[in-house]
Amino acid sequence: MSDTKIKWLILLTPTVTIGLWEYVRHVLLLPYMSMELGNFLAPFIVLAVTLTVVLRLFRRLEESQLALQREKASTASLEERERLAGELHDGIAQSLFLLAVKLDQLDRAAKEEPVRKLAEQLRATVRDVNDDVRQAIANLRLPPSSENAAWVRPLRELLGETAGVIEARAQFRWTIPDDSLTDREKVELHACLREALINVRKHARARSVVVVGEPDGQGGFRCAVEDDGTGFRGDPWQAQGRFGLRMVRDRARRMGWTFVAERRGEWTVAELRKKGEDRDAAVSGAARGRS
Repeated sequence: MSDTKIKWLILLTPTVTIGLWEYVRHVLLLPYMSMELGNFLAPFIVLAVTLTVVLRLFRRLEESQLALQREKASTASLEERERLAGELHDGIAQSLFLLAVKLDQLDRAAKEEPVRKLAEQLRATVRDVNDDVRQAIANLRLPPSSENAAWVRPLRELLGETAGVIEARAQFRWTIPDDSLTDREKVELHACLREALINVRKHARARSVVVVGEPDGQGGFRCAVEDDGTGFRGDPWQAQGRFGLRMVRDRARRMGWTFVAERRGEWTVAELRKKGEDRDAAVSGAARGRS
């Protein structure tokens, strides 16, 4: 039912009700009911109809208006994200491509070995930054809302692609209820886990990769990407070209989550954690119990 029909029904229902009541009591009930009693009952009949019919119509109208507002907000958000993605592509991405071309020219023109080595290092850095920018563009073009956990499927597919590229075993264990996450949390989780998987793909040389998402029982969650690859050398936050990890850390900080990237035994773990009501609740590690 359209909003216009609902509004007309809200306006006409009390009028039609009182009209029907006056007709019935004058035509059918006049021999049995006095005029005073009929006038006394009229407002109560209108009130009863209002409570049973009109209030339901008001609720339907409110639900329709809320759905329309959510759709408008989602459309506006997606349009803004598309605009930002286009600006990134037309601006930074193109500039990085031009810089890479200039570095290639420098490498061919340079005759001294230190200069060539520096050019290669700069080229590797530009390549990593370009990958991060393109990943940011892909994240911006991800719809900000999703239903039925459809947003999780691209993560599973990316895990499979990553495992195929590095020839590793893949495990995907996701038990976080979809309705426990807000739309913004879904978008940020998708972006962070995707970046962690790309980091594994570029640097880890792993034999096994695992994506874990599990609730902590207190309204929080733990999400992690774990691999048995080469791990970090030194401080991962200071390593050259680790722009992706720093982006994940900044995203987590804005959301109020904690993010750690560290070596735990034979496994390298990039872990996001949202605290629930019980801050002392501990969630077992994903590597526990693995074969």
